[in-house]
Amino acid sequence: MLFTIPSIEMPNVDLEGIMRRLIETGKRTHQLWLTADSMAFIARGREYRSEFHVNPSYEIQYSLRGELKLHYRTAEGVEKIAVVPEGSCLFQPPFVPHSPRFAPDAFQLVVERARKPGEIDRFYWFCPQCDEFLHEESYAVDDYRADPVTQAYRNFYNSEEFRTCKTCGTIMPAPASL
Repeated sequence: MLFTIPSIEMPNVDLEGIMRRLIETGKRTHQLWLTADSMAFIARGREYRSEFHVNPSYEIQYSLRGELKLHYRTAEGVEKIAVVPEGSCLFQPPFVPHSPRFAPDAFQLVVERARKPGEIDRFYWFCPQCDEFLHEESYAVDDYRADPVTQAYRNFYNSEEFRTCKTCGTIMPAPASL
């Protein structure tokens, strides 16, 4: 044979079952796989999502259920929205500040390049009143089962100092629960 066949599992994923379990357990993500080259997970919407995530990988986002409104920032810092209806797919290049916003009963299938050693994901918050930068959280995202988004949210929302705009004084409200 001219090539070596890798020894790898080829999981048959029950997407409906995973979405049902995420709702039942209240969890927000379920990692489907993580290899040296790629990772995939199912994400359930977070009604309080407001930060902009910047990562070194592309993302392919497929709307399994519900509509995604992907807020993103241009190189000039202008916020725009890409709408991804149910059944549609979006390709997002690396390093685009983005904020995927969709309802808690909506689900996205996300495929990304696995992070290389030393790569850092960043989470940025901006003032809802004047759009000034509020806070940054940084994580090495090597396994989505650790749920870095929830960790970033806890750090941000548990600090009134982080949520207070130094320009206009607006305090971003914290959600009742994460």
